[in-house]
Amino acid sequence: MRAVPITVTALAATLLLTACGGGDDSGSAGDGKSKATDSASAAGAAGSACAAGDLSPEVGPVDAAPAAGDTGNVTVTLLNKGAECTLNGFPTVSLQADGTSATVAKDAAAEAQPLTLPAQGTASFTITYVRGAGSGDKSLAVKTVKYGLPSASADESFPWSYGDVALKSADVPDATVSAFQQAGD
Repeated sequence: MRAVPITVTALAATLLLTACGGGDDSGSAGDGKSKATDSASAAGAAGSACAAGDLSPEVGPVDAAPAAGDTGNVTVTLLNKGAECTLNGFPTVSLQADGTSATVAKDAAAEAQPLTLPAQGTASFTITYVRGAGSGDKSLAVKTVKYGLPSASADESFPWSYGDVALKSADVPDATVSAFQQAGD
């Protein structure tokens, strides 16, 4: 059996720990701050919520539903004209028709994650809807869409020209809204 000097074994262990970033188990990042504090600071700097006034909206592309029962998609793209900010969650969306308002449900299959939007960066969300028949209590003659950012007090709006939206029940549209996504994803 061959004996390995302890210093060689200790040196190899130290090099291995250093290469993995685990050579210092004090939690320090090398400057006296803890790694957790550094991560929290980075998240805080990029964590300020986007303000509606800093985001310039553009509706499109649109894949309008051609006939009753068909599904259509309306994408809203937001250009960040301000400083880096974060969009977290889903936009609030409501469909407005002559004196009636119907809230659009969040897409149950979508998972919202914080999206850091750099200055001049773009994000989007998509409204997916089923086209209504155009009359009766199973259809909503939408004129305007109002949307808001998470935790924002003001809404933005745009005209709707993509046909009536089918209703699941009296005030529940057959429509969903996606979470915010990096534009182009």
